[in-house]
Amino acid sequence: MSGDTQAAQAGKITVTRELFTLSNAVSATRLFIAFPVIWLTEANGGVPTLWVIILIGYAIFSDFLDGFLARKTNHVSELGKILDPVADKLLALVLFLYTFWLGQIPVWFLLMAIFRDLLIITGSAMIRKRTGKVAMAMMSGKISVNILAVYWISLFFFPSETDVHNALLILTTLSLIYSFGDYAKRTYSILKGADFD
Repeated sequence: MSGDTQAAQAGKITVTRELFTLSNAVSATRLFIAFPVIWLTEANGGVPTLWVIILIGYAIFSDFLDGFLARKTNHVSELGKILDPVADKLLALVLFLYTFWLGQIPVWFLLMAIFRDLLIITGSAMIRKRTGKVAMAMMSGKISVNILAVYWISLFFFPSETDVHNALLILTTLSLIYSFGDYAKRTYSILKGADFD
């Protein structure tokens, strides 16, 4: 019985070294969304256009689609495990820098989110160096990214809803802290020798 078959029967994810997969292509498209969103909004006097709504909708949908395609086609790749979270982080970073420039988010939140991501990236690099593999994004991280997206959408499309913004700011902060704890615990466990996909 092959190793891949054994892994499949054990319910484990088979990770490949393939570069050009459909799921990776979907992830890569998110790298090209932020700047058109900003340009279209600025060109329209700071008011989001229908194309901006479509682009943001696609960004959210594609974040679910790439993972679904990777598992459905059994093409979870080492590159994909890097590309998916990097695309998420770069998209969020550029859009939140833009909303910060517009004066819509507090500086402490922006710095906290950036510092958190830098620590997670550092941990991932340590795992890669130690094991030669890339750890997959965690569910708590995915959930926190989606809460972050809801917070940004409320700021960008509903700028006058300050009570909603304040509530989502608290929720987003808590989710980012919680997911960071998950990543830190997993990184420690892997560096101590725990197995992972």
